[in-house]
Formats: sequence, C-alpha cells, structure tokens
Amino acid sequence: MSWHLGRLCGFDLETTGVDVEQDRIVTACIVEVGGNTPPIAAKWLINPGVDIPEAAAAVHGITTEKAKTEGQDAAEGVEEIVAALTQVVLAGTPIVIMNAPYDLTLLDREARRHGVQPLTDVVGDELHVVDPRVIDKHVDTYRAGKRTLTHLCAHYGVKLDGAHSADADAIAACRIAWRLGNMHPRLAEMPVWELHKAQAAWHAEWAADFQQHLRSKGKPDVIDGSWPLRPAATGGGA
Repeated sequence: MSWHLGRLCGFDLETTGVDVEQDRIVTACIVEVGGNTPPIAAKWLINPGVDIPEAAAAVHGITTEKAKTEGQDAAEGVEEIVAALTQVVLAGTPIVIMNAPYDLTLLDREARRHGVQPLTDVVGDELHVVDPRVIDKHVDTYRAGKRTLTHLCAHYGVKLDGAHSADADAIAACRIAWRLGNMHPRLAEMPVWELHKAQAAWHAEWAADFQQHLRSKGKPDVIDGSWPLRPAATGGGA
C-alpha cells in the first residue's frame, strides 16, 4: 500500500520566534490520521521559560502570562514530545512536517537545551519524514507565488481550520501530503524511505540553486541545504 494511504503522523510547533537555535516551543501537536483508523492527537502547552514576544503571540495566540499560568514545564514537555514521536517513528509511521528543518531543528535544540536525548539520536535512520513544502517545490518548481502552509492549502483545496494553531497546521499538512500522493503516482509508488532520501536531495538542490540566484543579485546569503534538520554545532543549542 502506498505511504499516503496508510497511517500518517502530523507534527507542528508554535514557538517564541523563528530562530531555531535560540527560540523555544510554546505549543506542539502530534496527530495520527488515516489508514482507516480513528485520529489520535496529543497537544502540549509549554511555559518556554522566556517571554513570548508580542509578534509571536499575535500569530499563535499564546501570551507570556498564559504560558506561565497554564503551561507545562519546558523540560518535561520536550521530553514527552520526543518520547511520543519516538513511539510513532518506531511503529513505522511517516512524520508529516511542513518545512521540516524548522520544526525538527528547533525540537532538537530544545532537547539538547533541557538534557533530553534528541529524537534523531534515538531513532536514527528509522525517521521517515514527508515534507509537503519540499515535495511541492519539486513537483511544481516554476509555479509563482508563496509556498506557506496557508498558500498550499489554497492551492490544493485543503481545509485549514485555524491557521497557526499547532493541531490545525499538523492536520492540514497531512491533508496536503495525501493530495500530493494522490496527484502524483510517481510519488505514491516510492517506498517512504526512498521518498525521504529523495526529499533530502531535492531540498539540497533547491538550496544551491537559490543561493546561486541570490549571489547573482549581489546578495551573499548562505542557504542551508540540510534536511530534515540542521546538524547541531558542538555543544548543542543555547
């Protein structure tokens, strides 16, 4: 059976900002869907231990006060998230993550920050990720416009209930992955481990091309081609 017709696990984080090395998890969701089995979801609200900037709170709706009052201890929450993902991965379920290098890298740095064994250290090559953003760029490279989750939902006719809440975003990413599998038989025929390797190559190729484009415009930007997460520097996250 094709990977998109079986069980999929969506994973999404809402955070204090966009710096994967420094920012913190505020909310998280892991939701298993498909495979003719009822959905299962787990959600976390975490006290990140730092103030949540107003700009971030405006996106996901969680203020510093709410996180402090209602949120779980960060170390405890991160450990639970890693344990839950480990269970899903070792069960052979693909993890669907929109822009995986953001969520997985930030989770990795949070784990290191709090003395939790990082997910990839636990599961190794058993981790198989489906990243709708990477796949969409590959199958429809020259389509104009943005490729955020909201834009992909509109393009593929996927319902997005409450953008920028971790549970809504995780479910929407799974729906897009399902659509991509349905629309592209070549993708559907690939074993999930092969699709995982292909995405790493596609993302690296995109990053190199985009960096070359920027430098042709006189911009010295460095575009990281690592996927599904960026390797940690010695010493881990700050």
